[in-house]
Amino acid sequence: MADAPQANAESSARPRGLVAAGAAADRADEMMLFGQFVGDWDVDFTVHSADGTRQTEQAEWHFGWVLEGRAIQDVWIVPRRSKRDKPSAVESDYGTTIRFYDPAMNAWRVVYVSPQHGDLLTFVARQVGDEIVLEGHDPDGSPMRWIFSEIESNSFRWRRVVSADGGKTWRLHKEMSVCRADTSP
Repeated sequence: MADAPQANAESSARPRGLVAAGAAADRADEMMLFGQFVGDWDVDFTVHSADGTRQTEQAEWHFGWVLEGRAIQDVWIVPRRSKRDKPSAVESDYGTTIRFYDPAMNAWRVVYVSPQHGDLLTFVARQVGDEIVLEGHDPDGSPMRWIFSEIESNSFRWRRVVSADGGKTWRLHKEMSVCRADTSP
């Protein structure tokens, strides 16, 4: 069997047909719920343990248009790539999320994949007041929400809340303070 041709790093990072220039015209307005996050972000990531202790690490988050502008994909990296060879205060992760607007539901379907941890999480997302709320379940089946709040053009807050009692009460598990990355040379 002949060896497969070697792909350069740029072409393997952006498979043909994946990346799009912007939102699909037939749903451009709806796409901006998550489209506003397209770009590169610096993150201060904090994990809150049930015992009240906290661990913090710097992370990075990158959003882009994909699939003819009908979806938004992100890559979530903790700790930052520049620090991945050093000990980390939090469990490392390198995952991706695909988000797409479903007109039949008038909501977003969201899938998060973490190959490192074997996670496959699904959510339904909607705007609720000034926040974007994603509702789903942890791998153990307990309710979980991811919430985007305090959204400005160059910053936002993200948090993951979990419930051990079927959604009667919620505990802050993870949070991020997110600022648009300075990409100037």
